[in-house]
Amino acid sequence: MQRRNFLRLSSLLGLAGSIPFSRSVAAEKENASSLAAPANDRAYWVSLLDKIATPVLLNMSKGELRKNMPVEYSATWDGRNKQVAYMEAFGRLIGGIAPFLALPVDGTAEGKVRARLLKQTQESLAHSVDPESPDYLFWGEGKTAQPLVDAAHIAQAFLYAPDALWKPLDEKTKQHYIHEFKTIRRIKPFKSNWLLFAAIIESFLLSIGEDIDASRIDNAIDQVNQWYVGDGWYSDGDQFHFDHYNGFVMHPMLVDVLRVNVAHGRRTAKEYETAYKRMQRYASFQERYISPEGSYLVVGRSSTYRVGAFQPLVKLALEQKLPKEIQPAQVRCALSRVMRRMFIPSTFTKTGWLTMGLVGGAQADLADYYSNTGSMYVTSLVFLALGLPVTDAFWSAPFTEWTQLKAWSGKPFPKDYAVGY
Repeated sequence: MQRRNFLRLSSLLGLAGSIPFSRSVAAEKENASSLAAPANDRAYWVSLLDKIATPVLLNMSKGELRKNMPVEYSATWDGRNKQVAYMEAFGRLIGGIAPFLALPVDGTAEGKVRARLLKQTQESLAHSVDPESPDYLFWGEGKTAQPLVDAAHIAQAFLYAPDALWKPLDEKTKQHYIHEFKTIRRIKPFKSNWLLFAAIIESFLLSIGEDIDASRIDNAIDQVNQWYVGDGWYSDGDQFHFDHYNGFVMHPMLVDVLRVNVAHGRRTAKEYETAYKRMQRYASFQERYISPEGSYLVVGRSSTYRVGAFQPLVKLALEQKLPKEIQPAQVRCALSRVMRRMFIPSTFTKTGWLTMGLVGGAQADLADYYSNTGSMYVTSLVFLALGLPVTDAFWSAPFTEWTQLKAWSGKPFPKDYAVGY
């Protein structure tokens, strides 16, 4: 009965995303009580995570991802090896769902979803590095540098959920990963956010007691710190880019790299604390990006990566360190509104894979020269907050208005000032 109720609720919530946004204010208010219910939000997030993850994990767990995944490439594809698509899909997906998989498995409807996805992820992890598997991933042979990016997402997933994803692996599979992570050192990262991809792989190796290339860690930390331009923003390289890469990569990976290295006595606690405060400041902007209607600022590269851009905001929620003026429930409510507006039926292909657009399937021209179907799965980073238990205030507190909803309803809202750290 519990499973039937969950599936019925998930179906209804899925349909909520397909309602045209032009519906009247009266209709919006009429549906407000059901859409605002905390239980509905979590069920909707779990249902959406399941919808996004299942095509990738169901196939890869059987060694059939390459066989069955339909891959589209950007119309301006730059000619890099097309085999990178499969590693992008898998690595980026598990980078976002790892905290959800780390929660206990129980007999609830959600627990059964988690048990299934966890088993599929563990099986897929084995295929990823098994040279005899049809789904052995493209770890960077030849001139293509792209695998460094997605190996980093796998390493980050291990850091997020070591007990669920790393420790249960058999010793042979662990040695395969250690070998691949060390061999990928042949890829020199670009002088950009890519420095952090190399750093987080080395930081994972450090966390499990393996030898590291310290220069790939320290160069990244030192360089990114030099790129800080103030008020919570880093430039991505020597020239500032106004886009969402502070969200996709810069803040979360720098903080995770520093956390591991401080724990091992390699960097100072002050560096970590400063980076964390900067991420909190950046996240305060992210919460203010979200309009009353559930849209947000679409600007710069990689807009097809969708809500993965909100990684710092949900990461802070997961770690229960949101800025003091932001209540956890307002993040849940704001992002739920965005998701329902974004993930309409045509945002997926007829067979359930993500399309290369933002809303719906008619925006393929938004895909950058480096983008393919697999690239889209970095949107899973928004699901970090599903690592919080259902009892946490993020999920259990009643509907809470976010900043722009308050502002444009004529209500008091916190003013905003620049910071000096």
